[in-house]
Amino acid sequence: MAQTVVIKIGTSSLTQPETGLLALSTIASLVEALSELRRQGHRVVLVSSGAVGVGCARLGLIERPKSIALKQAIAAVGQGRLMRIYDDFFTALQQPIAQVLLTRGDLVQRNRYLNALHTFQELLQLGVIPIVNENDTVAVDELKFGDNDTLSALVASLVDADWLFLLTDVDRLYSADPRSNPNAKPIAIVKSLEELAAVQTGSSGTQWGTGGMVTKIEAARIATGAGVRTVITQGRSPQNLIKILSGELIGTQFEPQPRPINARQRWIAHALVPVGHLYLDDGAVNAIRNAGKSLLAAGIIQVAGDFESQTAVKLCDRAGQEIARGIVNYTSEELQKIRGQQSDAIPGILGYAGEETVVHRDNLVLS
Repeated sequence: MAQTVVIKIGTSSLTQPETGLLALSTIASLVEALSELRRQGHRVVLVSSGAVGVGCARLGLIERPKSIALKQAIAAVGQGRLMRIYDDFFTALQQPIAQVLLTRGDLVQRNRYLNALHTFQELLQLGVIPIVNENDTVAVDELKFGDNDTLSALVASLVDADWLFLLTDVDRLYSADPRSNPNAKPIAIVKSLEELAAVQTGSSGTQWGTGGMVTKIEAARIATGAGVRTVITQGRSPQNLIKILSGELIGTQFEPQPRPINARQRWIAHALVPVGHLYLDDGAVNAIRNAGKSLLAAGIIQVAGDFESQTAVKLCDRAGQEIARGIVNYTSEELQKIRGQQSDAIPGILGYAGEETVVHRDNLVLS
């Protein structure tokens, strides 16, 4: 059965750790595996790191740049080189590809989110493999994904993927870093992310990468919450992708969460960046969590942050635990005035008739 598959490969798998030069044999193997998946009828999206690492190697730099401006300039050098190599390899197997560069802003704004979705849908319908990377040249801190693990999870959610593969420099998730702890135990299946509370995630594996196991676990949280089965496996063995899709248990698999959410809810839950917090009383928490209700002003006990209406906020209980997030109908200034008040009192307080709800149920997703 044809499935939609998103594969993310990290800089540590694409480059040689000592020099930062491209690992051409790995790229060739990856291209062969993805082209084979296409021949089998699967829809394939590749999220590829490596632009900064390739740019550094191209310019003879011996360490990753620290400043944003320099990183953006080097990414511009490396991205063209990286795509040239991908195109040469994929062309040899007659597989068309497309470059898709995204910033977080492309997913935050609803119209741009839908435009990105429609572009992916058309590319996949045409049998093209989109190759995705963050648009480092123009991304700013507030609207950066930060790492391609997060980007790949958001892309998997966007295209409603069946699988997300996170290819890295270890063969699976372990209870600790196996490179430094000989007693680390392999983890084959994760049914709930709460099982990983004791896992020692460590930091990124090489000077060229920005991720590490902690970002992969966070990516798994985003993807599995959107119903996407997620796998962490060895990036130097791309042929394992075909084996895993054939049923072999390789790497670490994160089972998708059973709670289905629609496309708009996925956008609210994962694409939007919350800019404030609303703290709720026990009655409001119960109404939202257990009765499927909207949030009213009467249930708000505290407002944190400075935000406009129609932006995303986190809804928290008295202890600060997030219970949901949603799109708010009032500014933070307005909410400071009407919090704790009944809906029929709002026009008299604000001087105009506003929305009855602070966050409508249709614009709210449970955490």
